[in-house]
Amino acid sequence: MLEITRLICDTGLVVLIWIVQLIIYPSFSFYKLENLYKWHEIYTKRIAVIVVPLMVGQMIVTGIQLYSQQNFYTITSAILVLSVWLSTFLLFVPLHSNISKKIAVQLSVEKLKLHNWLRTILWSLLFLLTCYFNFRL
Repeated sequence: MLEITRLICDTGLVVLIWIVQLIIYPSFSFYKLENLYKWHEIYTKRIAVIVVPLMVGQMIVTGIQLYSQQNFYTITSAILVLSVWLSTFLLFVPLHSNISKKIAVQLSVEKLKLHNWLRTILWSLLFLLTCYFNFRL
């Protein structure tokens, strides 16, 4: 059951991050600033409803797996999950905050598009690790 929960969280996050990377963040460049401010406020609230449960679920399951057994998969997963959390709160939350506060908006949008490759790669690696070590896919 734990492995299935982990697969659900990892799959949801990898699909979501690729949509964000390829569609959502690039679309920010096409908004006029006033429309971007309005949309960004709506977007951040709505995306949180999806992202927060998946990230928290992934963190909890990863913690349980690491506590239960320390091996390459659980240790690597824990490092990758921690890296995603750190990058989210140290880099992406401030960038979104800049947009909300109308500070260096165009630069913040460009940084979101560029730096989000980090989370895209991390969550893609987590998904692949989960598939390989739990399901040999």
